[in-house]
Formats: sequence, C-alpha cells, structure tokens
Amino acid sequence: MISENRNTILAIVLSLIVLLAWQYFYAGPQLERQQAALQAQQEAEAAQQSAPGGVNPDAPTPSVAGSGTTVAPSATSPQGFASREQALSATQRVVIDTPRLEGSINLTGGRLDDLRLKDYHETVDRSSPTIVLFSPTGSPNPYYSDYGWVADAGASITLPGPDTIWSVNGSSDLTPSTPLTLSWDNGEGLVFNRTFSVDENYMFDVTQSVTNNSGDVVTLYPYGLIARKGIPETTGIWILHEGLLGVFGEEGLVEVDYSDLEEDGPVRPAAVDRGWLGITDKYWAATLIPTPGQEFQPGFSYAAQSGNFQADYLGNAVVVPAGGVGETSSYLFAGAKETNLLDAYEASLSIERFELLIDWGWFYFLTKPMFYAIDFLFHYFGNFGVAILLVTVIIKLFFFPLANKSYVSMSKMKLVQPQMTEIREKYADDRQKQQQALMELYKKEKINPLAGCLPILIQIPVFFALYKVLFVTIEMRHAPFFGWIQDLSAPDPTSLFNLFGLIPWDPPQLLMLGVWPLIMGITMFVQMKMNPAPPDPTQQMIFTWMPVVFTFMLASFPAGLVIYWAWNNSLSIAQQWVIMSRQGVKVELWDNIGSMFKRKKPAADDKS
Repeated sequence: MISENRNTILAIVLSLIVLLAWQYFYAGPQLERQQAALQAQQEAEAAQQSAPGGVNPDAPTPSVAGSGTTVAPSATSPQGFASREQALSATQRVVIDTPRLEGSINLTGGRLDDLRLKDYHETVDRSSPTIVLFSPTGSPNPYYSDYGWVADAGASITLPGPDTIWSVNGSSDLTPSTPLTLSWDNGEGLVFNRTFSVDENYMFDVTQSVTNNSGDVVTLYPYGLIARKGIPETTGIWILHEGLLGVFGEEGLVEVDYSDLEEDGPVRPAAVDRGWLGITDKYWAATLIPTPGQEFQPGFSYAAQSGNFQADYLGNAVVVPAGGVGETSSYLFAGAKETNLLDAYEASLSIERFELLIDWGWFYFLTKPMFYAIDFLFHYFGNFGVAILLVTVIIKLFFFPLANKSYVSMSKMKLVQPQMTEIREKYADDRQKQQQALMELYKKEKINPLAGCLPILIQIPVFFALYKVLFVTIEMRHAPFFGWIQDLSAPDPTSLFNLFGLIPWDPPQLLMLGVWPLIMGITMFVQMKMNPAPPDPTQQMIFTWMPVVFTFMLASFPAGLVIYWAWNNSLSIAQQWVIMSRQGVKVELWDNIGSMFKRKKPAADDKS
C-alpha cells in the first residue's frame, strides 16, 4: 500500500514538472510572440487607416511580413451585382485582346479582373461559352489579380488603392504588340505608372514604377496578389490538388487546401529569391512570378470578413531618391495549364519548377514520360485515342520479356497439373508435406507459382500513370476518339440500361454502364478463363465475379482509361494464347467457360 502511494505521488510530481516546463519554455514564449504580432498588426492597420490615401487593405505589410500575418480586409464590401456582365459595365475598362485571351483591365484600382480563354469551352460543343478565368469584385464569383505598393508603418504617403481611378497613357487596348500603361498622380509629387504587356499565350509582364518629384527620399515595397472569393467547385478527388500552391527555392512545392486556410490561418513560407505562387484549378491557374533573383516574401491567407482566399508576395524595399525613378517588374501567368507551354516558360524565363503547376502525382517519373509519348504520337496520327492504343502496344513490347517468362511459367504449371493433383491427394491430411512436395516440383520444373501475378503487377503503375495523364492534363480534355466517345477524359456516355440511347431515359450514375466498360469486362473475363479455375471454391467465386465488379467500377472512369484496359487485355489474351500453344498446352478457354454452366456432382461425403 505504501509502495502504491509512493508511486502515485511520484507520478503527480513528475506531471507537475512537465506542465511547468512546458509552460515556461513553450507556452509562455509562444503567447508573447502572438501578442507582439497582434500588436504589430494593429499598429499597421491603424497606420493604414490614418494614411491619406486609399491603400489596398488586402496588401501584405512590410512591418509584419515575418510574423505570418496580413492586414485584414476592409469591412466595407463593393456593391453586389446580379451578373458578371453588370459588374463589368459598372466601371471604365481597357480591352485585352490576344489570339488566346479576351477581357479587360479595370481602371478603378488598375486590376486585371476580367479574363476569358478563347480556345476552351465549357462543354465539347464549340458553341458553348468560353471558359471564364477572372471576374471582378461584386460579380457572383470574384477572382482577380492586383498590384501596388505599401509603405512602412507610420509613413504619411498617399498610395494607389482599390478605389484609385487610373488614366491610360497611349494605346487604349492591350495586345501582344501594344503594351498598356496606366498612370496616377497622388498630388504630392509621386507619379505611379503600371505597365502591362502580354505574349500570344497566357503570360503577362507587369512593371510598376514611381517617379519621385516630392523632394524627399521615398521607400516603398512592391506587392502582387491573386484573390478569389469563396471556395470554387472542385473535383474533390484525392489524386488532384486544387487550391493554393507555390514553389519556393529549396523548400520546393507547397500545396495549401482552401479548408486548411480557413481552419489553420495564414501560411508564410520563408523569403526566397526564386519561385512562384498562385491558385490552381484542375485545368486553369493564375500564378504570380516575381523576377528570378529578386527576394520576396510569399504568403497564403484567408479573410473571413470578405471570404477571400489570397496568394500574395511582398518584394524588397525600393528606395526612390528625390528626382529619381524606382521600378520593379514581375510576371503573371493566367490561363490553361498546357504542358509544353509551361515547360517552355520554365526554360525561357528561368521559372523554378514551373512544370509542377500540373499535379503529376507520385508516379511523376512515369506520368510525364507517358504524356510525352502520347502527345508525340498524337501529333503524327491526330487522335489521342489512337495514340493511347499505340502507347499500350509499346508498353507491351517493353515488358514482353518479363510477361513472356510469366506466361511460359504459367504454361508449365498447367502441364504439371496432374502431378500437383496427385501430391494434394497423397498429402491431403498433411498440409506441410503437401507444400514441401509442391515446392520441390516447382523447383524441378523451374516454375514460379507467382508468375501469374506479374502481368497484373506490371500493369498497376502504368494504369495509375495513364489515369493521371487523362485526369489532369488539359490536352486530354474534350479530346475525341471515334464514334460516341467525344471526350477521352470523361466516362463513356452510353448505358446498357437504356439500350445505349434507344430508350429515352437517363439512368442514374450507378447504372451508366457503357459500351467500352462492357468490352473491358468481357476481355477481362476471357483472360481469366484462359487459366484453369483455382481448386478453392472461394477463389473460384472471386475470380468469377471480379470482371463484373471491375466493369461497374471502371464505368465511371475516363473513357480513355477503359479503352486502354480493354486493349491491353486483348493484347494479353493474344500473347498468352500464342505462348501456351507453343508450349504444347491446350488453351481451355471454351472448356472453362462451359464448366460454369455444368451442374457440379456432389462430393462423396455429401451423399446420404
């Protein structure tokens, strides 16, 4: 009893020591840091509210850039509009017109907040609306890019903000051959210019400059941000990241989910001098790309008051002498995530790992080469479906020696089937001796009992890599095959349960069992029936029903993947048939299928 009391007291003392140590070394200092950061944030907000200009409330602030906080958005929100078109017509704008983009820049705030992608439509119907990327504040789904300057806390400088009305210098349209320069004079000796230029694809070059006629040295910090209100509709599938992301020097890729920002607060990676950040959807993205070599502080945040998710960066101080000019520039990518285009930008602009804007996944080393192979063949044959069929043949040829060895081993196992049956009957009551005898037989005949698994194991990583290619690459989006398959990245639109369109009824998703999933299921069934049924009744049942399960399961997968699987099964059937025939083994396909419909004789023990 005394020993138990002593142990209890010792446990309580040790617990108190741990709690006090945790409070002193961790909780206390952390609370002090949080209070200091909060105080710095409040000072920065007060300084901005007292500043004579309309500073952008969403801009990152230099005074707390290292503390992991941003200035809270303004409490006031712009007027809401019933439609995007009404929001666009409410402000004066400058047209953007390129071979692949159309939209406008808002002269109120100087924001790029109106952008459509000319080459991409909402559906396979080319008459359907083009894809909307950016939309202005006040529209149903605001999404925009903004730039500007911030000053040190307490500095009395009038800066351009979201309500600033900019004027246009020179040309009134932004095209690949005509840059657009916006200008604003703060009336205190500072003239701000913002110049946009764009290439023939999706890359903007944004240059900000300040001309100082005030007679005093001015220190300003450039920033860029991409903001989106609310969580957009996403695919919600674990193999694809949709949300905020960036690449930051040695830290590499950082992916942040919308829900994580809501629950956990801002994310502030360390300052770097190379990288990029932005917001990505499945096929489209908007990213800020500071000039490589210039240090910047990246950040991701969510403002509950406005509902904005934001990716932003804050550049180093630009000191503008009296009578001088300060300038900074950066890139903005806003468009479709085309593989070859992203690779070209990465090379020509020295953008750190820009290819990771596409979520290639864990099988990156397989996924991207597979895409390149399919894309290469597409440019020769003009059809991505044909390219997938040819890549499947190439993969089969590449793994032919291994698959050939596997099928030869399976054929030998079929030849020794009588001997295996004899061993099982001889050692029916001694499982250990039975296994030993079988292993000796395998060794003597040079048979690998696991050989039948190799073709399937080989196929699994290839299957996932192709699935990833079909799911994430925009090149596969709305890519037709032949006949009714007009989008290889979408499921087969036909269904057995409405007789493939003959009955005017749309079955539920569970019953969308199209032609290609049925072909895939049949080929899988035939491939399995080329091998003798396993002796165990449970295994027999599993192998019998597996093609049915896979048929329904793959019916909702991209049609391109189902076509690949059906074609791969067909090639495997032909290969196995030839090898078994050469080994002198009878292909008992029809016998095995026929045995499914024969009534089994009852065992001797079951007879009464």
